[in-house]
Amino acid sequence: MLPGLRAAVDDAKAKAAATRRRKAAAWQPAETDPVARVLVDIALAHLDRPFDYAVPTAMAQSAVPGARVKVRFAGQDVDGYVVERASTTDHTGALQPLRRVVSPEPVLAPEIVELSEVLARRYAGARSDVLRLAVPPRHAATEKVDSPPAPAPPDLDAPTAWSAVEHADAFLRRLGAGEAPRAVWSAAPGDDWPAMVAEAVATTYATGRGVLVCVPDRRDVARVDAALAHLLPGHHVCLTADGGPAARYRDFLAVCRGARRIVVGTRSAAFAPVHDLGLVVIWDDGDDLHAEPRAPYPHTREVLLLRAGQQGTAALLGGVARTPEAEQLVASGWAHELTVPRQVLRSRARVEVVPAEDRSVGTRVPRAAYDAIRRGLAGGPVLVQTPRAGYAASLACDTCRAPARCVVCTGPLVVDGPAVPPHCRWCGHVEPAWACSTCGGHGLRAPVRGEARTAEELGRMFPGTTVRSSSGDRVVDRVSASPDLVVATVGAEPVAEEGYAAVVVLDTWLSLARADLRAAEEALRRWFNAAVLVRPGGHVVAVGDPAHPALQALVRWDPAGFARREVHERSQAHLPPAARLATVTGDLGALDDVLHLLDLPDGAEVLGPVPADDEHRVLLRVPRSSGEALSRSLGDLQRVRSARKLDPVRIQVDPLTI
Repeated sequence: MLPGLRAAVDDAKAKAAATRRRKAAAWQPAETDPVARVLVDIALAHLDRPFDYAVPTAMAQSAVPGARVKVRFAGQDVDGYVVERASTTDHTGALQPLRRVVSPEPVLAPEIVELSEVLARRYAGARSDVLRLAVPPRHAATEKVDSPPAPAPPDLDAPTAWSAVEHADAFLRRLGAGEAPRAVWSAAPGDDWPAMVAEAVATTYATGRGVLVCVPDRRDVARVDAALAHLLPGHHVCLTADGGPAARYRDFLAVCRGARRIVVGTRSAAFAPVHDLGLVVIWDDGDDLHAEPRAPYPHTREVLLLRAGQQGTAALLGGVARTPEAEQLVASGWAHELTVPRQVLRSRARVEVVPAEDRSVGTRVPRAAYDAIRRGLAGGPVLVQTPRAGYAASLACDTCRAPARCVVCTGPLVVDGPAVPPHCRWCGHVEPAWACSTCGGHGLRAPVRGEARTAEELGRMFPGTTVRSSSGDRVVDRVSASPDLVVATVGAEPVAEEGYAAVVVLDTWLSLARADLRAAEEALRRWFNAAVLVRPGGHVVAVGDPAHPALQALVRWDPAGFARREVHERSQAHLPPAARLATVTGDLGALDDVLHLLDLPDGAEVLGPVPADDEHRVLLRVPRSSGEALSRSLGDLQRVRSARKLDPVRIQVDPLTI
């Protein structure tokens, strides 16, 4: 070999050897805390625990607790989070090294790791499912941008929005002293609840602590956002999905880095890793939007209460109505009650219930409701709440009252507008010349009328008045003080600038007709949320049965009394919150296996199985004191079924509806 060629070969070999030495050195375990405990993102219940991996020297500084990593698991690369660095391991063999650090950003805080474990145990689920709810997807470009620091807190005046609420001064004083009071608060007509929440937030923030506020939807987020922007401009972030993944991840990183310590958002914001958390707030905990539709199905209220207990924070459960769960917190002494005195309530709104006229006649607006609308329009806008959207949600024969059915598939007929022929809701078949199969009649009536039909009827009753509709995809956020008629469905009621002169609630019978445990509770919540929009001194009229307990509670403006009644009745019937429930859904064979494998606590009842859509469902009921044992048994069941690779079943602990 020529001397020059030999020298080139020797040089290449030396470089290759040096590269191998550098790589070998890089894959040597780190000198300090060489073991990383990783929560792997796998939805297998029997593997729901941290696994130990070796930390290579090259990753010693980046594989910090909370960082995202890639690891080798079951022959493939999977995602995970480092939850702890340790110096030793109980593993007997050689540890697999981390494949790579996806991001050194510590997005999983230690308190959220602990919370995920508690929630997984509480709801018989997997921590990986909880972490998918807690940590948003990564946006790499956003991580490269530093979060701007929050401005210095401004000097704040003493809270004034709470002046009419009994015991509110003591609650705010304890917040200002850095303590952890807990309260259940019932808002009243004339209360600017976003401003009241903002004052509680500002009082806590002035002590150097962070605050987490969870509300049902984006409209509520916008109202609290505006109140905080007025009181504490530049000090908070809103965690919602509306801004897109980049904006959401940017705001999430600002919270992780401690640049923002006030968070407002919907249910997923309950997991925000707020630094020095001092107060958690939930508004309208009875709204079903607080119930997570993804496994393990946690409720925002339970997440925040667990965080309050885990981190020793103050808690505020606010709303116009009161849930039995919130009332139980008051009855047990866990929380104190914040309400407006009775004499103040009487001065703020006049509420009455008038009997509904016979639904067989053309109008469903009694004279008293008509007069309330007429008088209200003389001084400002009037809100009319109706429980259904659309035009005619169902049709019946005008002669014999038999439901109108499609001749093709027997589905229900509906009408979408005044000049549109009836069509089938199931198959879409149009019936321009419908005839009743029972009596042969050709006339149709609408026993259930939607917001569009209601707006049409009211437009004929009050000619020359502007009628606005708010429902579905056409939700109006705010209306002016002009004397307009606003017809809105439940949850789509706009906020009037100076409040409504009158509020009329129609078709209360329809809200009460739901076949559900929480039908009366939910109906009253809907009516209260509409009635609270009335201006001080305004008039509220509900059309329905004056003897019904829910409507009586509306007239008295007594959400606490109705909640106490619900708790008492449910205790006698062994229903939540006096009992703990869980549902197991799957095919009959899987449910049979479940009942043979499940080790239920003493006093447990098994109800079912019963058909549930295309599957079957079993209901498990235990006394409240055995709730933890039930969750533990269901968790053990999930691990056994996962290890044996049995057919999956869906488990929901404390489902919102039964």
